[in-house]
Amino acid sequence: MDAALEAGLRAGHPVFFVNPGRAPIEAVAASLPVTLADITAAKARLARFAPLLAELFPELAPSGGCIESPLLPVPVLARRLQAAGLPSQDRVYLKADHALPVAGSVKARGGLHAVLAVAERLALAQGLLTGPDDDVRLLAEPDARAFFSGHTLSVGSTGNLGLSIGIFGRGLGFAVTVHMAAEARAWKKEKLRGVGATVIEHPGDYAAACATAREEAAHATRLHFIDDENSLDLFLGYAVAGLELPQQLAACRIDVAPASPLVLHLPCGVGGAPGGIACGARLALGDAALAVFVEPTQAPALLLGLATGRRAGVSAADYGLTGRTVADGLAVARPSDLVCRSMEPILDGAHTVPDAAMLAHVAEAWTAEALRLEPAAAAALAGPLAVRRAGLPALADRPATHILWATGGSLLPDTVFAELLAKAGARL
Repeated sequence: MDAALEAGLRAGHPVFFVNPGRAPIEAVAASLPVTLADITAAKARLARFAPLLAELFPELAPSGGCIESPLLPVPVLARRLQAAGLPSQDRVYLKADHALPVAGSVKARGGLHAVLAVAERLALAQGLLTGPDDDVRLLAEPDARAFFSGHTLSVGSTGNLGLSIGIFGRGLGFAVTVHMAAEARAWKKEKLRGVGATVIEHPGDYAAACATAREEAAHATRLHFIDDENSLDLFLGYAVAGLELPQQLAACRIDVAPASPLVLHLPCGVGGAPGGIACGARLALGDAALAVFVEPTQAPALLLGLATGRRAGVSAADYGLTGRTVADGLAVARPSDLVCRSMEPILDGAHTVPDAAMLAHVAEAWTAEALRLEPAAAAALAGPLAVRRAGLPALADRPATHILWATGGSLLPDTVFAELLAKAGARL
């Protein structure tokens, strides 16, 4: 690791890591853990189950059971970024995953896909479904729900993935157990308990909660652990978001080409959601789609995994960092090995943001665009200026389109959101 980068990391200062391993997608596609065909199949599964979802979740009835988010212009934020130094020719949009229905976060697609993958495998084995052409609404019938109730979905989570698995899993009738660090947000635990999920609090961090859940599932046949660090079903669900982009970009008349690159600013914890999105986007849009991860200064897990080459063998604690942050969804000290391996040839860079800056961005998103974002989601607002200052070669003097990936926030209780704004000196 570069000495200056290491010194900045240890001091808890904002740093930027440019990934030297980034390679042309054609050269590395065959080595990735998933293919474009795999992601397309995941998208097809979500579409196949849409009628069932529309029946089980009233919030999905207007979309016919589809889980998608709009790509929104954010003109006031764009002007503020340009006034702070962003080139005037750069455009800024926001991917509104913070408002995804039911689960209210980027974890909605991945969590839902993982739940549906388990449900479909079990239903086919039990004879509740006989093939992909069956009416999936049969799984809302009492006999199917009774069958699913004898199976438990288990997950370790800092919050939003647990909400996604909990809400969707309980909706299908599964028992759900969510293992969380004791410091995870209380309102998320309460919401999980409110839908009938079991929440187990652990005195250690996220990694300790996952380790306990993983070990427990290894010895049970009717307990299905959805592993945030290693699950391809989760990764594929997240990657489907990348396939949403071409049509949305075309509708906005945004051309993605070497002369007009696209930059995705992706808040990152253990890495599954941003890694899946980055992979899907690169496979769908090619090399002119750039992916940059944003992490807290005290929990730069993926940055460390790639910059040291140690992948999951490194922890923020190794560099004197606490792993604690106001961005609870990013409070991860050790990255996913699966995501590190996937991102080595995909990711363009990663940078860190202090808690105070994330809180300021929460307030800025609210006052500028009336966006209700969690600190983890608001971290993306630091991205456009950071990549320009870092001088990424793929950008040079070219006009770029920046997509701020808003990862969560619409489910924030008013009192919690008001507290976040107050810490940043703003009001609800």
